[in-house]
Amino acid sequence: MQVGIQFFPDVSPSVKSARDYWQEALHLVGLVDRYGYSHVRTIEHYFNEYGGYSPNPMIFLAAAAQITRAARLVTGAVLPAFNHPLKLAGEIGMLDALCDGRLDVGFARAFLPHEFAHFGVALDESRARFDEGVEQVRRLLEEQTVTATGRFHSFRSVTSLPRPTQRPRPPFYVAALASKESFERAGAAGHGIMAIPMAGAAMAELIGSYREARMSAGHLGQGSVMLAFHMLCHPDQAEAERIARGPLERYLQSLVAAASAWVSDTRSADYKGYDKVIAGLAGETFETQVEKCSIWAGTPERILDTIATFQRQVGGFEIASLQVNFNDLPLAAAEASMRLFGQAVLPKLA
Repeated sequence: MQVGIQFFPDVSPSVKSARDYWQEALHLVGLVDRYGYSHVRTIEHYFNEYGGYSPNPMIFLAAAAQITRAARLVTGAVLPAFNHPLKLAGEIGMLDALCDGRLDVGFARAFLPHEFAHFGVALDESRARFDEGVEQVRRLLEEQTVTATGRFHSFRSVTSLPRPTQRPRPPFYVAALASKESFERAGAAGHGIMAIPMAGAAMAELIGSYREARMSAGHLGQGSVMLAFHMLCHPDQAEAERIARGPLERYLQSLVAAASAWVSDTRSADYKGYDKVIAGLAGETFETQVEKCSIWAGTPERILDTIATFQRQVGGFEIASLQVNFNDLPLAAAEASMRLFGQAVLPKLA
């Protein structure tokens, strides 16, 4: 199993400035090659403390690529609903050049109603915009000259520059939350899958659906499953739990607040059951996340036990993406955690 780190800014300007957040993140990226973390990843969100410091993940990843010379750079994920495919393809090609062919491109549909409202995009167009956008970006990267007529974007005889460094293009991942259909569609398309295992052992069925759909579509291999976890490694178990509890629960509260429209009056055929998903997340606590193995918190020995338990529950996965500075976790705690995990956990996973 490969293990990398991800940055999900979940703070407001009153808690930490964007300058401080990203400078701290770059400092942590400086530890990646020393300990053998496999990737650096960040997200695309807007207008809200839940992710709003990262409206374009490629900007941060371009900076990170100059610090780590070994890890892969991962968009986790870009949002076709709010981006023109011509712009996305060009930016992907440029970042793939800047990182010398170490880019993985994750795409997501987006799920926060306030983002769709501010961009003037209908929630009911989410699936169609995603499918069209990913396919047009794929063609622009793989083909020399592209003509496309779509529902949302059309263009004629376009050659996207820069051409990707990786051929035919960087690997694609699709972000999914809890929809079996999303896992199946990613598998059938031959892409990797990105997910957040907040549902615990229920992830086993979803991963199984992804792998089965991939095989049924004739793709070689079992694919690539990247799961995101919060992580706090410390020599003392009780102290690890004390340090991690507050930031994790504030992160969960921030997520629920950002998506609260789903539990009030927002509905969309493209997001069936999201009212129940978000309502369920409102009941999550540090203890429930520990029980579901969604946070790896504790001593190296306890974390290794947590990883082994989760692997048994879901039948294995390829990549763990760790949130190491979640919410307002102090930089010193995040750095110490990354160092101890790198020294005492990563070698045993390798």
